[in-house]
Amino acid sequence: MENGLEKKNVKSRIVSAAWQLFYEKGYNGTTVDEIIELSETSKGSFYYYFSTKDELLNTLSLVLDEYYEELEREMDESMDGFEKLIYINYKAHSMMEEKISIDLLSSLYSTQLVAAGQRHLLDQNRQYYKLVTKIVEEGQKKGEICGEKSVSDIVQYYSMCERALVYDWCLNKGSYSLADRSREWMPVMMEHFRK
Repeated sequence: MENGLEKKNVKSRIVSAAWQLFYEKGYNGTTVDEIIELSETSKGSFYYYFSTKDELLNTLSLVLDEYYEELEREMDESMDGFEKLIYINYKAHSMMEEKISIDLLSSLYSTQLVAAGQRHLLDQNRQYYKLVTKIVEEGQKKGEICGEKSVSDIVQYYSMCERALVYDWCLNKGSYSLADRSREWMPVMMEHFRK
């Protein structure tokens, strides 16, 4: 168990360092050596997990999922289910706006559209989907989120709204605040499900 946790920490440190550098220096301006230095790992560790720097582009879902784990731990339990959904949306979009280059995000969204393989952002095993599902299930049980649609339908609609907000922000080249737009429009898009 300890070894598995240690491995996850090394991979996680590499991924976190890479995305920090991609934001600060741009993808093309970031070298593997800089990622290794910032993550305090080794070349051997880097190449154990990733054959090339390009493979790191598929790890955005890992970065986001780590953030969703953090949000779940710090979320105020007194909020109702609807408020929790709006909260995690706002916080995640704030983080994306502050820490992920819009050009890189746009590029990743476009590659997910044409990717022949797995679309990591749609992987139902992600922490993101587990958290949203848990919030909707609990919200329905407590009567805070309407039960006329299934949990999976509401989760699918919620994630579609989130992607729409990010996609529109990317299309507009970040000419407005993603976090502010999400704070304004996500409650409107989700209002039908509030009990």
